[in-house]
Amino acid sequence: MRKKTIAEKIISERVGKDVRAGDFVIAPVDVCMVQDGTGPLAVKQIRALWGGKPGVKQKAACRKLIIYLDHAAPAPNQELAESHKILRQFAKETGAVLSEVGEGVCHQRLIEDWVCPGQIVMGADSHTCTGGALAAFASGMGSTDIAVATAVSETWLKVPSTILVNVNGKLPPGVCSKDLILYLIGRISAEGATYEALEFAGSAVKGMSMSERFTISNMAVEAGAKAGLIASDGTTRKFLKEHGREKKFRKVSADRGADYAKVIDIDAGSLEPMVSLPHFVDKALPVSRVVKRKIKIDQVFIGTCTNGRIEDLRVAAGILKGRRRYPGTRLLIGPASRRVYLEALQEGLIDIFMKAGAIILTPGCGPCVGVHSGILADGEKCLSTANRNFKGRMGNVKSEIYLSSPATAAHSAIKGIICH
Repeated sequence: MRKKTIAEKIISERVGKDVRAGDFVIAPVDVCMVQDGTGPLAVKQIRALWGGKPGVKQKAACRKLIIYLDHAAPAPNQELAESHKILRQFAKETGAVLSEVGEGVCHQRLIEDWVCPGQIVMGADSHTCTGGALAAFASGMGSTDIAVATAVSETWLKVPSTILVNVNGKLPPGVCSKDLILYLIGRISAEGATYEALEFAGSAVKGMSMSERFTISNMAVEAGAKAGLIASDGTTRKFLKEHGREKKFRKVSADRGADYAKVIDIDAGSLEPMVSLPHFVDKALPVSRVVKRKIKIDQVFIGTCTNGRIEDLRVAAGILKGRRRYPGTRLLIGPASRRVYLEALQEGLIDIFMKAGAIILTPGCGPCVGVHSGILADGEKCLSTANRNFKGRMGNVKSEIYLSSPATAAHSAIKGIICH
């Protein structure tokens, strides 16, 4: 039998036949997701497909749908409050799972409670690819596509070819997985993996925690990738056990000798802390080349589905302990979920952040999408641990967004300029 990549192996198994890159398939969907920005349109389309009130079959299909209120949470205006109301009513009517305001970012909540190795997971949000770190084929789609996938429990897709990213060696002190993925995107460009799967392997990846792996998979889409996949192993099993899903663990990995579109080798030991300059993620440079510019930062945001996990907050707290933010620099901390927030409270991290002069946000997306909680003024600069820095991303086209790891962000918050 032909050797397969992780993407080919998962899709082949789920459709019940041997498929390869380039094939078009109708595949069953294990989990569907919408959030409060994409959900109202999806709900409207689902109702149109049903042509009436949901019956037993329709309600059964909706049990695979999870609705997250996270992008504008709590609702900052009447219009968004009405969107939340629509989604709450739909969940009550159909039995779809509802993740309420304050429970956290959809992608973090998906990996905490739902995603398992070997699944096909589709979400109406591009960073659904975060679940690929759990060896699931997880990908973002449009609201209408998710409506169809929810209504019929299937979706169509083209099996992507795969780029293998081999990362060997050990990351130097102070260098995070965020620096690795920023380096990769800068190397291959924002279009370097368009409609391909990125598969991450090598000794450096095998040695990473799940939190570090999630950061990498989360940003695969910033290189245009359909999915960001990592083989499941003992680290995956441990994570699933901690989240009550150990029985769902299974080994999913590429076959030796699988056919890859390209292979990229990276020496982890050669990497430096990185920062992406406005207004493109692939404008990534080592911080050592940026620090000389003495770029004044008005706001630092540590959080989001990319770097709002407990490990990220520990890194930031370790740097901020006993120190204060620079007087002219605002510091926002956004735990990725209620679970993360509670862990941070129990470990005393929130106390450290508050004493450092930080503002603690409701678990959710916060200022990342520019709806509320940290919108920038004209000419202001923000250093963020998020995944995107497009013009206007944080609510103002006349502001600038820089991207970095939590370590770089915390150091910069103390100094008031981008540094490490």
